[in-house]
Amino acid sequence: MEDIWIKKWNERYGEEEYAYGEKPNVFFEEKIKGLKSGKILLPAEGEGRNAVFAAKIGWSVFAFDQSEEGKKKAVKLAGKNGVAIDYQVGDLRAVNYPKEEFDAIGLIYAHFPAKLKSEYHKILSGYLRKGGTVVFEAFSKNNLDYRAQNEKIGGPRDLDSLFSIEELKTDFPNYEILQLEEKEVELGEGLYHNGKGSVIRFVGKKK
Repeated sequence: MEDIWIKKWNERYGEEEYAYGEKPNVFFEEKIKGLKSGKILLPAEGEGRNAVFAAKIGWSVFAFDQSEEGKKKAVKLAGKNGVAIDYQVGDLRAVNYPKEEFDAIGLIYAHFPAKLKSEYHKILSGYLRKGGTVVFEAFSKNNLDYRAQNEKIGGPRDLDSLFSIEELKTDFPNYEILQLEEKEVELGEGLYHNGKGSVIRFVGKKK
């Protein structure tokens, strides 16, 4: 399963064009600009659009993904924008960061395998310092209805890989919830996120 997963993303990121564009996710951009810059971790960062944006506005950026092709594109994008990012390739359980090291974590369409996603959220939470912020946007379980009408919106096809408000509350229990909602959004992100979709947006401050 894991090899198939890595192969899928290497194929997608191996294309010349940026799969989700070169601009940051709109929600991530809005929220990260409102925080005091520090150290940020971006899991499942793909081709680096959010990492590069954060670096451009003064954050010290650490990112990882399982895709070597994603890293190549991210490093290329960082060079194009004159910034540096620390980008590791590997599974979360193999990429070790110090506990309570980061001031923010950006989880933007970080759709981990269904059986691992809650475990991963708990591990990632341990890397965030007290008072640090999680910024999260990913497809909700209702996005399957949107995808049935428009394949171009993208997102996982299986219900268990999608998110609900209840899951976020369970996975991040020791957080002050600054924002948590399910919302219909219009996406225009590269080749694979286009049209109306349903997302969960969460901003939480670690207690």
